[in-house]
Amino acid sequence: MVQATPKTLTLDEFLKLPETQPASEFIEGRIIQKPMPQGKHSTVQLDLGADINRSLKSQHIARAYPELRCTFGGRSIVPDLAVFTWERIPRDENGEVANTFAIAPDWTIEILSPDQSQTKVVLNILHCLAHETQMGWLIDPEEKLVFVYFADRTLAVFEGLGDRIPVPAFAEAFSLTVGQLFSWLEE
Repeated sequence: MVQATPKTLTLDEFLKLPETQPASEFIEGRIIQKPMPQGKHSTVQLDLGADINRSLKSQHIARAYPELRCTFGGRSIVPDLAVFTWERIPRDENGEVANTFAIAPDWTIEILSPDQSQTKVVLNILHCLAHETQMGWLIDPEEKLVFVYFADRTLAVFEGLGDRIPVPAFAEAFSLTVGQLFSWLEE
């Protein structure tokens, strides 16, 4: 859903607005509200984030954050999962995870919802890649396939149940096939 936005709205003004449910993103001067997640989206998001954290967080390699606002490059987006390498996780003065992430994730993961524009999601992934994100995934639960966007902006599609989905180099301890990913929808 696109909301009417005053022409003078800046990123700083957007960031001062109250959060919405579902989250709104600031893209090219416009506020765009994400669709409300549905069952398939929520299932994949929860299980994938938990699996990534099980593999990478305990070793202090990286951490996956669901629905985390990331503000960088003139945009403020909310990927379904934003994965940050351990040393890039913003910290506050107490050494705790900061509330504000003003950097691009190392790995961005989007899960397509039925009412969501694939084009807008792809543009967010490409924006991340232009700001040093190492890899982007676009998961389509309806079609049961995964689009993988590499740092050089090349694209590969994975749909065979046995296809192992590529991960960024830092995440090599994490392994997942298309079949494993979509089997969560049957549990």
